[in-house]
Amino acid sequence: MEKVLDLRGLSCPIPLIRTKDSLTVCDSLTVLVDEMPAKENIIKYVKSQGWQTECINKGREFELKIRKINSL
Repeated sequence: MEKVLDLRGLSCPIPLIRTKDSLTVCDSLTVLVDEMPAKENIIKYVKSQGWQTECINKGREFELKIRKINSL
């Protein structure tokens, strides 16, 4: 199940905490943020946990597509 988190307007650590919580219940997540530190912290965290992430820059906003890497 894919979930979308709109975290625009929130400052760290709130976007990171909400992202962490959502990843415990889904395998696919799209996160919308509008602050560079939130984007960077989320990307660092998901990579450290073995998730795949793609960042799409939309002007002053960022769309992070996070997917669980299937282990064989």
